[in-house]
Amino acid sequence: MTDQLDGSPVLREVLGDAFEPLQEFHVKLKKEGEPRGLIGPRDVDIIWERHILNSAAIVPFIREATSGLRFKTVADVGSGGGFPGLVAAACLPDHEFTLIEPMERRVAWLKECRDEMGLKNVSVFRARSEEVIDAMRHDRSLHPYAVVTCRAVAPMTKLSGWTLPLLKPQGRLVALKGRSAQAEIDKAMKEIGRQRGVNPRVVEAEVGPGLDPTHVVLVDKR
Repeated sequence: MTDQLDGSPVLREVLGDAFEPLQEFHVKLKKEGEPRGLIGPRDVDIIWERHILNSAAIVPFIREATSGLRFKTVADVGSGGGFPGLVAAACLPDHEFTLIEPMERRVAWLKECRDEMGLKNVSVFRARSEEVIDAMRHDRSLHPYAVVTCRAVAPMTKLSGWTLPLLKPQGRLVALKGRSAQAEIDKAMKEIGRQRGVNPRVVEAEVGPGLDPTHVVLVDKR
């Protein structure tokens, strides 16, 4: 089955130097993604748009949040098949990514992909975000992150408590969301404030020329 964007100039236009490692990722996803339960059968011919370009849409928001910082650290919560963490890491080789994923089989997949893509800026940590948060509270050598990313992990009422404590002051949550993003924020305002989150907002993010944009929730840490 051919991906609808195979051979499209849009891929190199959007992904730049990240195209080569992400092409390796695409090949692996197309071959192994569905059998290993990482993508659905309807996704096999739209991997580029639905998973890779959609994930890459957060890159400008990460860059903005880390501009001027010496340590450009990103935690990706619930990395699953590698969305958006592996994609963003390929696009941002000057950032250090920690992929946080509790399921052993997905951790194995993430490590395989990291190695086959040649990504030197990615660590994979098998844990739930709550465990990482607890470890940070008890171990001063573990530093909070400049940015936390995620996609399709949980509604904002839960996600706020799983992500905002991982951020350093003035850090930013960058979460890929669906069309109900604003309604999720409205329901979660109390919890966002309790976790020291400020200025939650929904922005439209470009996926690529001629492709539908996606929605990103941004929350800053006080």
